[in-house]
Amino acid sequence: MSLLQLGMHDQSTPSQWMTRHAGFVKAKTSLLDVACGRGRHAKFFASRGVLVTAVDRDAAALTSIRGTNGVILEQRDLENNPWPYAPESFDCILVCNYLWRPTAAALLASLKPGGLLLYETFMVGNERFGSPSRPDFLLRPNELLQWVNGSFKALAFEQNQEIGPDGAPVAMKQKIAAFKFFPQPAVPVVVEDTAVDAGVEVGDVADENGGKDSAAVG
Repeated sequence: MSLLQLGMHDQSTPSQWMTRHAGFVKAKTSLLDVACGRGRHAKFFASRGVLVTAVDRDAAALTSIRGTNGVILEQRDLENNPWPYAPESFDCILVCNYLWRPTAAALLASLKPGGLLLYETFMVGNERFGSPSRPDFLLRPNELLQWVNGSFKALAFEQNQEIGPDGAPVAMKQKIAAFKFFPQPAVPVVVEDTAVDAGVEVGDVADENGGKDSAAVG
């Protein structure tokens, strides 16, 4: 599903959610802008000295940011090809108005420990306002919180109606800003010099583990 299908490519102003958290994304750090469209966020963060990789499958949309300093453009179909980015590749990953659940786990894995996830897209209830309306492209209540549970610390989370300039609701959105945890160091397990249950001696356990009498768990 491209953003062109959602009618979002004509937006030129960065999302308030993204600008609100921009201070956490430092100059010279790396940012992946997923389904970047015409590059409103890529341009915004590049202007702040961030090193942006902007990816979209719409070649026409990418032409609007071609030549922007600090932005690497990549035309890729992320839905019909394997996820192209290695784990722990980016300091920040930004997604706005896009959802493709099959790559969600790989997307989160591509964020470095300590990195920032900025995600905003439509959720259940948006069908009242138009496109997108298919469940495949709408987040379920609290879904972004469920994605990051156990691996991230949520800095901010919202799910509510978007209000237009005239004060009327125009969309249902869900948003999150979350930092990825650093991996916990392995804790050594000290095996005391006592017999183990079932008549197995400590020496027997050591032999089965290559002569070692301690192990790491993590």
